[in-house]
Amino acid sequence: MALLHGKKIKIFSLSSNRELAQEIAENLGLELSNCEVSRFADGEVNININETVRGYSVFVVQSTSTPVNDNYMELLVMIDALKRASAKEINVIMPYYGYSRQDRKEAPRQPISAKLVADLMQTAGASRVVCFDLHAAQIQGFFNIPIDNFMALPIFAEYFVKMNLEDIVVVSPDHGGTKRARKLAEVFDAPIAIADKRRPKPNSAEIMNLIGDVKDKNCIIIDDMVDTAGTLAAVVVALKEHGAKTIYACCSHGLLSGEACERLNKTPLEKLLVTNSIRQSKERLEKYPWIEVLSIAKLLSNGIMNIVDDKPVSDLFTYSK
Repeated sequence: MALLHGKKIKIFSLSSNRELAQEIAENLGLELSNCEVSRFADGEVNININETVRGYSVFVVQSTSTPVNDNYMELLVMIDALKRASAKEINVIMPYYGYSRQDRKEAPRQPISAKLVADLMQTAGASRVVCFDLHAAQIQGFFNIPIDNFMALPIFAEYFVKMNLEDIVVVSPDHGGTKRARKLAEVFDAPIAIADKRRPKPNSAEIMNLIGDVKDKNCIIIDDMVDTAGTLAAVVVALKEHGAKTIYACCSHGLLSGEACERLNKTPLEKLLVTNSIRQSKERLEKYPWIEVLSIAKLLSNGIMNIVDDKPVSDLFTYSK
């Protein structure tokens, strides 16, 4: 029987990021529980849970990154299987929330897909969702069950504090990320700069102006995700053109789709920090050594421990020197 502080706990991993799930389990002193994910010939997802979950509080680790729809179906089928097997609680640990960019209607007749997937998880039987750096904080309002949104900022702050950089300017790649940039800047008592961005079409960005002084400064760009890296590459180039000394970037979710890495490889970016909310291949990290992955396993395992012990998790969201 798997016990954590006297409570019956089991942790399962689906296909998206087993390495992170294994690390979380090890931090908690538990073993990953046994389930098999398979496909029928036509692609249908099939789940087999090979041990009892009756009366257990279960935690399921699954990022809904590429392939997004497959990973969501795995998760929904797993939740249903756990519910039918009489699990006491079904806690979804979702380090990356797919469809989070579709959190509102920006034009007529558009869906709000972030709300749709929230409804699907609740209908399937999830008891709680633990997310990590949601693209839009208001997504929390789409749920009628408890949801915790953990932050990467303490992890990034600790990394840059150890670097002992001086003359820092924290840069937001758009107006929407200003609050995130200001929180990181407060750690260093540093100013911020904002890139005035225009999107002529999805996954395309143009920098119209740069608000703030970056000349001869060490710039740290912070964002929640980097997908095609069009915005990030444009911001890096703009900062260099405005006289920045060195340029670093930290993004919670390294989707790095398509030609993203090649795009960034052509810029004067010193380093890109991402977390392991999304698994990065060994081949990618070897080819692009300026990408560094920071683990969120300790943060999530501490969060799980607090949830199990009925303690607040908010203290885990801030950096303290």
